[in-house]
Amino acid sequence: MKHAILDFIHDENPDFSDELYSQAKRCLIDTLGVAIAARTTETSQILEKLVKSQFGATKSSCAKLLFTDQITSECGAALYGAGSIDSLDAHDGQVLTKGHIGVVILPTLFAMPETAKLSGEELLDAIIIGYEIGTRAGIALHGTACDYHTSGAWNALVAAALVARVKKMSHAETYEALGLAEYHGPRSQMMRCIDEPIMAKDGSCWGALSGFSAALLARDGFTGAPAITMFNDDVADIWADLGTRFYTFEQYIKAYPVCRWAQPAVEAALYIKSQNDIDISQIKAINVHTFHEAKRLHTMAPKNSDQAQYSLPFSVACALRDNTVSTKAITDDLNDPVLLELSRKVNCFEEDKYNDIFPAERWAHVSIEMNDGSQFSSPPSIARGNPENPLSDAEVKDKFFELALNLKTQAESEHIFDIVMSLDDMSSARLLTELL
Repeated sequence: MKHAILDFIHDENPDFSDELYSQAKRCLIDTLGVAIAARTTETSQILEKLVKSQFGATKSSCAKLLFTDQITSECGAALYGAGSIDSLDAHDGQVLTKGHIGVVILPTLFAMPETAKLSGEELLDAIIIGYEIGTRAGIALHGTACDYHTSGAWNALVAAALVARVKKMSHAETYEALGLAEYHGPRSQMMRCIDEPIMAKDGSCWGALSGFSAALLARDGFTGAPAITMFNDDVADIWADLGTRFYTFEQYIKAYPVCRWAQPAVEAALYIKSQNDIDISQIKAINVHTFHEAKRLHTMAPKNSDQAQYSLPFSVACALRDNTVSTKAITDDLNDPVLLELSRKVNCFEEDKYNDIFPAERWAHVSIEMNDGSQFSSPPSIARGNPENPLSDAEVKDKFFELALNLKTQAESEHIFDIVMSLDDMSSARLLTELL
């Protein structure tokens, strides 16, 4: 298994299908949109200050921070990019990992000057390999660890694998890099951030830094303990289908910039709103029945965007007010009296039947009680954007432009979109790297 994994990471002719390339482009454009919009978050600004002061560029390591004119080291750019994207919870994920992979793929790849020398197809190859390694690493960690750790604990392996691939490290160096990335990856506890939402979010900034630096250390001879979530016998079944089953197809793309666990309740509330003529000022109570982890997204009156993104009540309130959950609502409208009043009317109840099928499936149903005694109910609902109910290409495009136009012009956004959608026909990825 060891050799199969290392061969997969370094395969120069993986012969991926056109459908796989199309999915990789969907994931890439979606994450790019999030990266652009996330530039304005407070977390992003703090991270930029850190990497400029502590991770400065050198003659041997120089990279541009995503969508800025600031230059730092490659490690600094990877840390910044992952943390910035993670600060706006609109990026893709995979249900069995209970976390995110694209959040480290994009900043890791674009922190390396070598990426500009890749062809468009080679860039897509690296993206696909990142999703395949990352999904299995997440599943393996959750299956073997005694606690629920953040994405950074396992997506550090993605960063290490991609640096090893793009910088053409040897198999032996890659093996050490993966072990070191796993050893250094942040074993941060996810539910602490759910109960008390903070800027640390899903740990991906330190996952990217741990993985990127692990590869550079391994290249210089630094040794790492073998990555047990990749090479131990008790996880061999998770890695056995590498190269035949493609988890890239199983990434979800979010419809809204809030925690995935809140989105089944959002869809249930939107269903009720679409089927009934409801005056939201006359709502008495909003009863949400969902799984345990979603119930713990309990903040009623978020004081900042991080709390709003991890608030099921506030997300449902936004949906009822706006018929969607927008970036503006979870950043600029935190003190809106209508949203706060609706949020305080949300009651969450835990459903054993939904707990039994989490994390593979996430469900919720909602009932709304009105002041006049009438009541409206939804059927059991799931979030949109899963493999079984994917966002259309048009919806993914619309989401990208909605996010990108926060900082980019229409023409600039169209240029980025067109290049990404043509990557598999391009001889060089430089046209894209120069725009980021």
